Amino acid sequence: MQQISNSKQSWLVPLICLFAGGALIGISTNLAKYAVAVGLTPLAFLFWALMGAAIILLAAALLRHQPPPLSARSFEYYFVAALVSVAGANLLLFSAIPHVGAGFVALIISLPPLLTYLGALMMRIEPFTVMRACGVVAALIGVGVLAAHKFSAPEASVFWIVVALCGPVLLAIGNIYRTLRWPDDASPTALAPGMLIASVLLLGMMGLVPGFSVTVPLGELLPLGLILLQACVFAGQFLLLFLLQKTGGPVLLSLLGSVGAVVGVPVAVFLQGESPPEGLILGASLIALGIALVTWGGVKMAAEPLREPKEQS
Repeated sequence: MQQISNSKQSWLVPLICLFAGGALIGISTNLAKYAVAVGLTPLAFLFWALMGAAIILLAAALLRHQPPPLSARSFEYYFVAALVSVAGANLLLFSAIPHVGAGFVALIISLPPLLTYLGALMMRIEPFTVMRACGVVAALIGVGVLAAHKFSAPEASVFWIVVALCGPVLLAIGNIYRTLRWPDDASPTALAPGMLIASVLLLGMMGLVPGFSVTVPLGELLPLGLILLQACVFAGQFLLLFLLQKTGGPVLLSLLGSVGAVVGVPVAVFLQGESPPEGLILGASLIALGIALVTWGGVKMAAEPLREPKEQS
């Protein structure tokens, strides 16, 4: 019984990471919209904010005597994870925000659970359980209800909606990749800054392409302050992401976006002045139900192996 109790307590850490990390994602999407309003391009805002977050997390890792590993396997991990999970996905989402709204982007970040769950089943990372499958489907239906209303709006930009929807696909690929290729004996504290540094390098190379730039208006304090705030948000977000990856698995990790939607949409409505999405109550309720089912299913999975020896005895 003590083992079962400890198993249940072990789910407190991933739950805290899930809700705290999801809240930061919701805040991040709204900061990205505000950044465009004060004259920052999505690429410049993302580049400098990620650089600040990389510095913060690298300093934290060095203070804990856990520097990023420098093996060939680790470098592969950093750059592939950076491309699909950070640089590529966030650049698509941040670029789409001015055209489709921060609320919509916060909602579609909830889409990775189904793709992640299917990939995890195919690669035998996750065993199939009815409860967790129902939770993922419920969250997906909730986002689908909201996305369908967005497509049917008369002012909808189909191109930018499609661009935004590509972001969750990359996020789901990243969830699976990071689980499969996690370097041996590497801690989340060590891996997070390595991935962010790789993201900064990739975005910096993109800034050299004609038509793209990472320059910021240095004479104004508001853009610089916004970049610093986003850097702190990114630092917390990606550290929690890696902790959740290690303690909760790829499917629970993918629900970060669902929590981000629950936080990001009200912020977009009440603080950014966006119109509430049609079907918000139904969609948010289904998302919350999905989170509950997936989480409780994970608790049962962790407890059942510990119950079997007692039952056999």
